Amino acid sequence: MTSTPALTQPLSAAPLALTCHPATPCPLDLRLSVALVVAGSETGAGWLLHYRITGDTAGLLLPPPSAPGPADDLWQHTCFEAFVACDGEPAYREFNFSPSGQWAAYRFSAERVRDPSAEAAAPAWAPELEFLEQPQSLDLQVWLPREALPDASAGASLILGLSAVLETLDGQLSYWALHHPAERPDFHHRAGLVHKPDLPPFPTAPAPLNPA
Repeated sequence: MTSTPALTQPLSAAPLALTCHPATPCPLDLRLSVALVVAGSETGAGWLLHYRITGDTAGLLLPPPSAPGPADDLWQHTCFEAFVACDGEPAYREFNFSPSGQWAAYRFSAERVRDPSAEAAAPAWAPELEFLEQPQSLDLQVWLPREALPDASAGASLILGLSAVLETLDGQLSYWALHHPAERPDFHHRAGLVHKPDLPPFPTAPAPLNPA
């Protein structure tokens, strides 16, 4: 378990608003935002993301609860996403988080070019997801360990694209993001990674005690 705050307690960071792509209008009156902070846990440091939807959420179709773990094609239904890269480098990482509790992580060497060798060499890790459904609001809080993120220790800054796919009860999909650079929804478009998070460095692990 992580030491993440309860979903009923908003994160200290100002939420970032996601907008619906005009080519896929959503028939529901909804507002979607994401907040991001650095957080520690019993297993180390990482990012804490809080996706929040308010409004006519009763009109959304949500995936049923599933056993937590990796799964593909989550974006075909209601799903929250993040794209992270080092500024100036073509490689990036994609993360999908489902209200069902399932998740996915992919690595790319360039736009939409999967990098299986990088995925195979990646250290083992798993996010932690907490989903809360209330009248007129949905919250998904995700703890993403630092091992999942690109290494920016060499001084390069990280750039971030935040997005979501929302499915209505009649199966209609709408695509939401911080920025839509193309005429059609395209979360992989490099110009969509517009956010440079102003976050403190990850906390370092305490040095082991010297028994001598």
